[in-house]
Amino acid sequence: MAMENLKTFLFSLCSAAAVGIVAVIFVLRWVLHYKEGLAWDGGLAEFNWHPVLMVTGFVFLQGMAIIVYRLPWTWTYSKVTMKFIHAGLHFVAFVLAVISTVAVFDFHNAAKIPNMYSLHSWLGLAILLLHCLQLVLGFGLFLLPVAPMAWRAAFMPLHVYTGHFVFTSVIAVTLMGITEKLIFGLRNPAYKDSPAEAVFVNVLGVLLVAFGALILWIATRASWKRPSDQLLHTLHTSGGGEDPKALSQLSEESAAGDVRRRSNKLEDQVH
Repeated sequence: MAMENLKTFLFSLCSAAAVGIVAVIFVLRWVLHYKEGLAWDGGLAEFNWHPVLMVTGFVFLQGMAIIVYRLPWTWTYSKVTMKFIHAGLHFVAFVLAVISTVAVFDFHNAAKIPNMYSLHSWLGLAILLLHCLQLVLGFGLFLLPVAPMAWRAAFMPLHVYTGHFVFTSVIAVTLMGITEKLIFGLRNPAYKDSPAEAVFVNVLGVLLVAFGALILWIATRASWKRPSDQLLHTLHTSGGGEDPKALSQLSEESAAGDVRRRSNKLEDQVH
């Protein structure tokens, strides 16, 4: 199936992937070169897992999960397969975020530092819980074959909005966190004096914002949607009821997919 403005899509996709990977490299460089490295010993090196896993999982992997349906070379795959990939990436991002949160609490408890006192921690935990709720509801409605099509179509706009909101909020909270770390961690010279570490981490923040902007650009282009997602959107905007035409198109697509898979299986058996 053809995609409109394919060259623009590929440029946006490659740019997002490149910026995201560079951001991960930057956060690793930050903790390995400017900080105490990585360890699980209750010290500052354990705390460093927090920014590394947050940027790697909650920012980069979650961003990739958001746009996985947009990849035109996956449109011939079954929607169920893509749902599992989408959910799997989100789940891995969630697990990494949980581990990074445990690292913070472990470090704070060992150093006798109060937990949950900053705005960064309040919003961070709230977003983590919201992402968990999003995972549970998404699994129940879109992966389990029990929810009626009309329910899925009605919930889809909220699911998409919440996903974009969580992703955007994660980047905002991450920027708060790295700025907080610089202000608390840099003493001589101080953050206001713009030492090399401060400049380096500020560039990391710019990379995170650029990555988020590119992901949201890809995710919000209607012409880059997977065709079946466009049909679900039509079903929802028809008034919330079961539009016979849209349902028929979805059924035909599903049936065509089943026939194609059966045909491929027979060809494999013959050859």
